[in-house]
Amino acid sequence: MPISTEQLNTIENYDDEKRLNYLLQQVVSNKEIWILADEHGCMMLNTDDEDCVPVWPNEEFAQRWATGEWQACKPQSISLTKWYSRWSLGLTDDELALVVFPNQENQGLVLFPEEFEESLLKETNKQKRK
Repeated sequence: MPISTEQLNTIENYDDEKRLNYLLQQVVSNKEIWILADEHGCMMLNTDDEDCVPVWPNEEFAQRWATGEWQACKPQSISLTKWYSRWSLGLTDDELALVVFPNQENQGLVLFPEEFEESLLKETNKQKRK
């Protein structure tokens, strides 16, 4: 179900922790996570310490980043199954971190793949109990 511009703006203005929680809920509920990619691979962001892959809870938030130097990128979904089987280990092997749901001010929590996977598993267990 599409998200209105007003909802996108409201959610994007959540603080980092609240955006992380929103992403976890959406990813577990929808069983997919979103990245931006072009013909060269997935979009990368850099912090002072880490090379990071940004991830979003749904297509609309990822699409908002496909501007400027990223305009050639397209939102791409990754199933949660594929994430667990390939991405977590691949990111760890490549020594990459994640920027979780960065907003338009380039703010987002940086998590290592194992931390992110642990958070996803906790959210999965929480939703199973409901």
